[in-house]
Amino acid sequence: MKIYATRSSRILDAAINIVMILTILTCLVPFIYILALSLSSPRAIVNNEVFLLPKDINVESYKQIFTYPNFFTAYGNTLQYTIFGTAISLFLMVLFAYPLSKSWLIGNRPLMKLVVFSMFFTGGLIPNYLLISYLHLTNTRWAMLIPFAINPFNLILLINFFRSMPVELEDAALIDGLDYFGILTKIILPLSSAGLATVGLYTAVFFWNDWFNGLIYLKSSQFPVMLFLRNIVNGTSMVGDAAGAADKSTIGISIKGAVIIVTTLPIIAIYPFLQKYFVKGVMIGSIKG
Repeated sequence: MKIYATRSSRILDAAINIVMILTILTCLVPFIYILALSLSSPRAIVNNEVFLLPKDINVESYKQIFTYPNFFTAYGNTLQYTIFGTAISLFLMVLFAYPLSKSWLIGNRPLMKLVVFSMFFTGGLIPNYLLISYLHLTNTRWAMLIPFAINPFNLILLINFFRSMPVELEDAALIDGLDYFGILTKIILPLSSAGLATVGLYTAVFFWNDWFNGLIYLKSSQFPVMLFLRNIVNGTSMVGDAAGAADKSTIGISIKGAVIIVTTLPIIAIYPFLQKYFVKGVMIGSIKG
């Protein structure tokens, strides 16, 4: 049966399309502009000839970044923090979220209140630093992995996802003789790819972008690439300002653009592969509970 759209629905569709196009342009244009800056010559940047397309293509900024000592070591550090941090975080949050998804469990309500409370109120920078120092985690890679393994928002998302599972599945598994650990590993987790992908993506983005904790807790050989490149950008800016030369300032702008592209492109490249899980996971995690 053919469904004819009414005038009001066509207007609504047009308005939604316009908003979506504006949203996409708002996100996409700055990224393309930065990419064009990173690939343009200093002369074109000085003359304001660069907008969405690179002018007088020049890859000197990328060469300069890649030739910095320890650049690839810092990149390797970030990959380690992202991969192992996400794995540890998912492991702990699954073990925490599954029991909390059972509203009949004794102590469920106080624990949920504690999780929500920690989402809005934290100990602060100095207490956190004292705690991590007391645990002898400073100057070790564990300082980037353990203290931030459980994020309250992601935990609540995962709890709601587990609550969306049909109770009949667990009842049938219990009748067949499975215990709750077997239900979690053999039934719940295989059916939770959307929720795990969503929370995993959030967690991976956090570990990839985290530089402030590395600045506080790590030594220079353990710096993530975000902190390493931030230092490069600051150093380049200072050179340009001190010299007062237009060329050096524009080279600094070009390097900043290259830094942004180099550091954001890998994590952006993951999104297309997780998009179908991401949308489904966010929807299910948002409407339950």
